[in-house]
Amino acid sequence: MKMSKEFQKEFKRLYTEMATLCENEEGVGDPFSYGRAKEILTSIELEHEISETLSGADGIDHSGACEYKATSGKNISGTYNGISVQSTWEEQEKYLREEKLGKYENHYICRFEGGKGIVEIWKLSGEDVLTILLPKLKNKYSTVLTKKDPRLGASLTKKDITKYGICLR
Repeated sequence: MKMSKEFQKEFKRLYTEMATLCENEEGVGDPFSYGRAKEILTSIELEHEISETLSGADGIDHSGACEYKATSGKNISGTYNGISVQSTWEEQEKYLREEKLGKYENHYICRFEGGKGIVEIWKLSGEDVLTILLPKLKNKYSTVLTKKDPRLGASLTKKDITKYGICLR
C-alpha cells in the first residue's frame, strides 16, 4: 500500500513528538515498545501510576502493583502469553500464584477501538484470574514443551470477564 507524502510527513512528526514527550517524562519509557502506549493510556484513564519497567507490573493502583491487558478485538478479552514453564505442575502453580497472576491484587482488561482509544474497561481480582486461568493452563501444561514456543498461555474470554469482573466503563 502506497502512503501519501502528507501522511508520511505527519506520521513522522507525530512519532517524533510522542517519543520526545515520553522521553521527557521520567519513568514513562518508550511508548513504541510492545504495548507500552496502551499501558500509558490505561494508567492515565484509571488515574494510576505507570510502572517504570517493561517487565512485571504494568501500573500501580490504590492496592499496589497491577496488571493491564488490552485487546482491539470486537469483544473484550485478555491474553496471558509467554508464561515461563516450571519443572513440575506444583512449581508451576506456585509460580502462577506468587510471581505471575496472583501477585497482582487487581487486573484491568481494556478494549481499544481505533482512534477512540479505550471503549471498555473491566477489573478482575488476581484470585478470579487464577480461578479462570489455572484450569486452562494446567490443561496445556503436559504438552507445552512439545510446542514450537514452549511457554504457556491462556485467555480470559468475554464470558469469563463479564462473569467475574466489574465493568468500569
